[in-house]
Amino acid sequence: MTRALICAAILGLSTPALAEPVNITPDMASVMVQTDAGPAEIARVQDNDNMVNGEWARTSRPCPNFCIQPMSPAEGVTTVGELEVIAALQDPDVVVVDSRVRADYLGGTIPGAVHIPYTEMTDRLDEVGCEVDFDGFQCDDPSQVLLFCNGPWCGQSPTAIRRMIEAGFPADHIHYYRGGMQVWRMLGLSVLVPAN
Repeated sequence: MTRALICAAILGLSTPALAEPVNITPDMASVMVQTDAGPAEIARVQDNDNMVNGEWARTSRPCPNFCIQPMSPAEGVTTVGELEVIAALQDPDVVVVDSRVRADYLGGTIPGAVHIPYTEMTDRLDEVGCEVDFDGFQCDDPSQVLLFCNGPWCGQSPTAIRRMIEAGFPADHIHYYRGGMQVWRMLGLSVLVPAN
């Protein structure tokens, strides 16, 4: 014990808690993912007293527009959590899509995600493995995609997902991270603030 801790114990003073490591899992402290700007590390904030604040701490938004979303936005779509998002970011065969509007995206995104706003998703299906066709897109063998937005109350990625399926994108190639940026931030995971 250090001299300061011994003195504090004798005087009955409270001592600061020693910070415990904050891993992603017991065996994973961090991961590296590729971004447009180069490699980026995803880790959790190491401050054991860290708290979510500001916009991300808000629990109640008016419904509509901010209604709680269903666990699955469409039949055949797989809903995933944070560990699956991290695995997808490391898989070159999966495209992780931040489907939020530009203003939300510029406030911070998951490192390694590509930005395709939900309003543009069906016009940009070529970016997720569909072929341009005379009538739009042919999606016979597209990429696996994982979409997210602001959180369980955000309808941007569920809307994009339903529109993709209507345009012919196979539901079994779509993954939905329902927790979105709110839960990602709540867990203290790394956030990348894109350049304008």
